[in-house]
Amino acid sequence: MATKGNSGDRKTRSPLALIIVIGLCCFFYILGAWQRSGFGKGDTIAIEVSKNAECVLNNLNYETHSGGDDDGKIDDSGSTVQEIKPCEDRFIDYTPCQDQMRAMTFPRENMNYRERHCPPQKEKLRCLIPAPKGYATPFSWPKSRDYVPYANAPYKSLTVEKAIQNWIQYEGNVFRFPGGGTQFPHGADAYINELASVIPMDSGMVRTALDTGCGVASWGAYLFKKNVVAMSFAPRDSHEAQVQFALERGVPAVIGVLGTVKLPYPSRSFDMAHCSRCLIPWGANDGMYMMEVDRVLRPGGYWVLSGPPINWKTNFKGWQRPIKELEAEQNKLEDIAKSLCWEKKHEKGETAIWQKRINDHSCRERVTQSTMCSKNEENVWYEKMEACITPYPETSGPDKAAGGAWKPFPERLNAVPFRISSGSVPGVSEEVYLKDNRLWKKHVNAYKRVNKILESGRYRNIMDMNAGLGGFAAAIDSPKLWVMNVMPTIAEKDTLGVIYERGLIGIYHDWCEAFSTYPRTYDLIHANGVFSLYNDKCDTVDILLEMDRILRPEGAVIFRDQADVLNKVNKIVKGMRWNTKWVDHEDGPLLSEKILFAVKQYWVAGDNSTESPE
Repeated sequence: MATKGNSGDRKTRSPLALIIVIGLCCFFYILGAWQRSGFGKGDTIAIEVSKNAECVLNNLNYETHSGGDDDGKIDDSGSTVQEIKPCEDRFIDYTPCQDQMRAMTFPRENMNYRERHCPPQKEKLRCLIPAPKGYATPFSWPKSRDYVPYANAPYKSLTVEKAIQNWIQYEGNVFRFPGGGTQFPHGADAYINELASVIPMDSGMVRTALDTGCGVASWGAYLFKKNVVAMSFAPRDSHEAQVQFALERGVPAVIGVLGTVKLPYPSRSFDMAHCSRCLIPWGANDGMYMMEVDRVLRPGGYWVLSGPPINWKTNFKGWQRPIKELEAEQNKLEDIAKSLCWEKKHEKGETAIWQKRINDHSCRERVTQSTMCSKNEENVWYEKMEACITPYPETSGPDKAAGGAWKPFPERLNAVPFRISSGSVPGVSEEVYLKDNRLWKKHVNAYKRVNKILESGRYRNIMDMNAGLGGFAAAIDSPKLWVMNVMPTIAEKDTLGVIYERGLIGIYHDWCEAFSTYPRTYDLIHANGVFSLYNDKCDTVDILLEMDRILRPEGAVIFRDQADVLNKVNKIVKGMRWNTKWVDHEDGPLLSEKILFAVKQYWVAGDNSTESPE
């Protein structure tokens, strides 16, 4: 990769001088990563590194070689690069599949208009989404949980609408998140500790959670203290930037809603599900939304409902709703919960907790055959939600947990998941799974030798675009980061359920469409075999532009694919203001699989340069 602004010819430097320069570069880069001001000036030291690339993508341990045949050759001949222009500034927060104007053309019934509605091919933007002026590198975790640079999401409406609920406060050039919420006025910590008196969070038995209608995701943000990772979602609605704030804070979140289609998660995924005054009509449509939560909840999992209609006898005046209406709503919830084999474990104040039974042996008589779903498939992408109950997996006795016994985290991270030991994933044996684990530990160790700051905390929000068995996420696991494991809908094997059993989170997605997130919400993207998988399925440029949209300025990408595929990718991203670095497979240059490291340059709206604002 070419460098700029160096005082001498790079080729004439002595090895000792080069080592010293690179050592200083790495030192100051990491120092800069921990000293972000959040004052809208960007991470200026990191910008220099992304231009010179001698720290993030160093040249010392790996050198690029061409293979022994055409398949292994790297074409870096300097052929003409087609520059992709920036989009207009009005697209700064563009979310293609949740565009407000398009949404209003769809029915409002059952929140259909808030669901994914992607533009046709002819309407897709072929330009780079700009960052807002003054964009700053987010604070490192855990400071980012409490502070977000105002320039990154300059929307103050929530500071007014939710002022008395202690969600968010505007303080000069930053937003502060005090950890309050509508249903936890004493703070998220106190609320979570109350839940933990009933739900075994402290033992590691509860690891994955789903937060429906998450707001700014303070519940998920504070769950990290319990080593619980929450998948939070909320619609793109009148409360601007809820999901954007969550991701700026370093908390997993997607734009989503319980509407007319199934949630993009496999059955039996989450240990716990949560609704804190999320305004979802749980009793509507014959309990369809509770049935969908039941589908994604593991046998033995917990559902928390905080807010109306719980404790309606005390709160009906404050809620300004008729007593009979609230009473009927609560009775409806209780009836649906019983039909789902849920047992109420706790009710105090405005919070109630149900537990899904470990199997259906104790309540088969409550469920008639007509209410059971006719099929139990994991094909949920754009599939219509139904008012039916997902069957439990078969068990050998009344004391056996359907879907396998729970293991605590982190033990479950590398233990053989039940879906594999039971033979539920065709072609994936225990031996295949353990071999995959070893392979990804090897790959990630090789990545760390090239990108020296992979473990520094610089990368908090990480995405694996083609997650497989979750080996990459397991190998890189750290309290400093989390990984959104994406299961492409066209993947040969659906292993997303395996990923959840490991205590990781993920989502189904088709990369021919935009992801359900705001721009600039991921620090690092891992793309293993993505472009080989989508060859002839959709345009490579569209996938790369979507990666650019969701990647932060100065964010990094690791591509792993065949050399000829990466040649094409490399030529495109050179016109997207990305710097790249080729690296051989860790097993040697003769392998046709290569690794391409990339860093997205810093640039903002209205500025065609890649310099940081002074």
